[in-house]
Amino acid sequence: MLIKCNPLRTVAAESLIVVVLCLGSDVKTLASPIAPDIPDIQGTTDQRRVGKELALGRAYLTGDGAPQDLHQAAYWYEKAAGLGDPLAQNEIGYFYQVGIGVPVDPVRAVHWYQLSASNGLTSAKVNLAVTYIRGIGVQKSPKTGEKLLMEAANKGNGIAATYLGDMHLLGVGMPRDEAAAEKWYEKSAKMHSYLGNFRMGMILSDPNRHPQDLKRALSLLRASASAGFVPAKHAAGLLLVNHPDICTSHDEALTLLNKAANAGMWKSSVVLGALARDGKWVPRDSRQAYLHFRAGELQGGEAASAVVKNDLQALSVKLSAEERMRLDEEASGWAQEHSHLLAMVYKGHNKKLLGPTVAALADPESGSHAGLLVPLAAF
Repeated sequence: MLIKCNPLRTVAAESLIVVVLCLGSDVKTLASPIAPDIPDIQGTTDQRRVGKELALGRAYLTGDGAPQDLHQAAYWYEKAAGLGDPLAQNEIGYFYQVGIGVPVDPVRAVHWYQLSASNGLTSAKVNLAVTYIRGIGVQKSPKTGEKLLMEAANKGNGIAATYLGDMHLLGVGMPRDEAAAEKWYEKSAKMHSYLGNFRMGMILSDPNRHPQDLKRALSLLRASASAGFVPAKHAAGLLLVNHPDICTSHDEALTLLNKAANAGMWKSSVVLGALARDGKWVPRDSRQAYLHFRAGELQGGEAASAVVKNDLQALSVKLSAEERMRLDEEASGWAQEHSHLLAMVYKGHNKKLLGPTVAALADPESGSHAGLLVPLAAF
């Protein structure tokens, strides 16, 4: 196996990330007030006003149809939220949680999540559950979080079911119970949740599991990858590489790995380097192998460097100093363009909030639990 993947470590790394519905940008909150040039939409019905306010918020947020202005975006989403729109309430709650166009205010974030959840938005109930589980803006109460997740899961929310599995697996507010966790992951997968599909795919492909079910694991990982989940793209590609007996298309594996590498997944870059090094499914090519390994090292830092160190040394002796310099420059430029680690790529994720915009969820930074959605064009 080229790179071993521990499914339990993967679960822990991806666990209890707040569900988000917005498209943000990697821009720090500014202190300037809302500009006064706000269109007058008074006199319309509440429903029409909500639609116009959401459209304005979306335009200012994405820079599509208006100059990007996160303060204006937050202003219009909060206006729509004030009229009782549950999607806008959930959205502005997220803005306050991570500080998009407004100061970070976890208490106010919880306020909007509560209103949205009380207005029937199940995903807001999941967000609210995470605030209780982690003690964000409220007194920490995993039991309250579990209760909210149970309510959301009973309404068919697959992310809620996955998070319940995470709580059992990690022992959050309860004893660790891998069997119970797997049951929740299975329920989530049956709800066609991309996260539940991923969890079950990783479990079923675990070499320590008896019996494995590689064909079903691949099917689940494919479904998760098709939904845009970047870790699933890497996992599916790696599974195909390591088990050629279930691989019907080399192109599929290479495409998945390249997409994951482009989304900042350094392990995928390393696998592509190993394939070029060994001449597996691609021509044997020391230059391409060096390029992939070097790019992966730059993407992944110390963890990646420890993996590729020996390969880079062995390949270096096969290349001239000029070739190494050229490849180092190429790898550096590529890695800078693909330095953000993405967890999810959305397409038409929520038309009411985002329109046809394509967005990506950046992986949470160290010490954070909520990723930031960014315009895909930024990458």
